[in-house]
Amino acid sequence: MRCGFAVGSGPSVVYASPGGTGCICLWPEATFEALSNSLDNSLLPDEDEMEFEQILFSQSKRLEIDKAGRIRLPESLLDFAGIKSQAVVIGVRDHLEIRDPDQWNTSLDEKLPKLSQILARARSRRRAGKGGNNE
Repeated sequence: MRCGFAVGSGPSVVYASPGGTGCICLWPEATFEALSNSLDNSLLPDEDEMEFEQILFSQSKRLEIDKAGRIRLPESLLDFAGIKSQAVVIGVRDHLEIRDPDQWNTSLDEKLPKLSQILARARSRRRAGKGGNNE
């Protein structure tokens, strides 16, 4: 996964941000910037969008990956995620999530038995969106 974060000959950069499920998200620089630029630009944003963007952008940190492939996560994000001395790193599509191991195991215990239901809901929403029912 490291190669997905390395781009060009200059320093490799990731963005660390608070995740919506109490984790730390690590985004390759280009992915984070592309997603940031795809957000709706408006002088009159929806209140939820504005609050989300205020939290996301004020708490996200640009981090350089050192020559040994390491980064130093900010204490504020470690506190947010409840990470003390150990962490679990999970690959999720286009980013990594860093989680407290106990929280991750609890989440897995709750969600794995419901995997088929979760998949069915996701497919249903996707079909509804492709059908033109989303705004």
